[in-house]
Amino acid sequence: MRALVVSITCPAKWGSEVLFPNVEVRHLHAVTVLAEELNFTRAADRLHITQPALSKQITELEKQLGYRLFVRDKKRTVELTDAGRTFVQEARSAMLHTERAVQLSRAISEGSESVLTIGRSPCADPAWISAVLATRLPLFPKLRVRLKSQFAPELVRSVLAGELDFAIVTAAPKDGQITAAPFARAPLYAALPETHQAAHKEPLMLQDLAKDHWILFAKQVNPLAYDAIMELAQREAINPKDPHHIMVAHEAIHLVSEQLGVAFLTKASALRICVEGVVIRPLADESLWFETCVVMRAEDCSRLVNKFARSFLRRHQPPSLNRHQP
Repeated sequence: MRALVVSITCPAKWGSEVLFPNVEVRHLHAVTVLAEELNFTRAADRLHITQPALSKQITELEKQLGYRLFVRDKKRTVELTDAGRTFVQEARSAMLHTERAVQLSRAISEGSESVLTIGRSPCADPAWISAVLATRLPLFPKLRVRLKSQFAPELVRSVLAGELDFAIVTAAPKDGQITAAPFARAPLYAALPETHQAAHKEPLMLQDLAKDHWILFAKQVNPLAYDAIMELAQREAINPKDPHHIMVAHEAIHLVSEQLGVAFLTKASALRICVEGVVIRPLADESLWFETCVVMRAEDCSRLVNKFARSFLRRHQPPSLNRHQP
């Protein structure tokens, strides 16, 4: 059986658009694992091959390319060269596309004409996901939608890497490599004990919660929302008291019900939860309002992806947000 090979385009900063010689996927895998471990013994263990076999693969690849990817020392530790760092970045992308090609072709062989992989946050409004699943395209009658749940930063990275066709992201980052089409806009909400002195106030201001312990989504869940809360606190001279950091809304609500503080939640996650003794109130501060967007790769020319995104947006995008459509 012939080894699977891929071609990698030389990055612009290396010069002309010359294709490298065909490179086997096993070589790409070996390079990326070694780049992560920077140690031949550990990398060989991860690859389930011997250290001499790994060394031979790296040597073969460097000989084929005509330059060094790694600098070695006698202790079997290595460092990436400048060329190696760029090669590893492109190699990861090539492997992701290869894996996606295999997955999509397998789905087609099983009877699906086309497959869309769509990302969503664990905090996404179920109504949005129902709308995605209800979207139909006459030109693609056998379309199958596959969902993948990740936090916002991971969703954007997966879209850029080609693992996702598009994603539904709240507070998407500004990035020239993506197109973000907003279809909903809402404030953050606060969850607080019903005995709180501001429990009957609507909407709330951040100053109403200045003396409380805060329960926040960890920064890696959504960096933009986290930073917006902390920046507003700084502007208003609020010093949060040892905030609790959580990953999902149910954790936050449990802590609020235990009288451990007040929680900041997205509208989609806040309004789905009803717990005795806890009230949900919107926050009025303009800087704590965020758009939820359909996020795609800016250069994605897929007819299927664009038609599906447009169909979803036509049904769910209010006129005031009718801009930046992909």
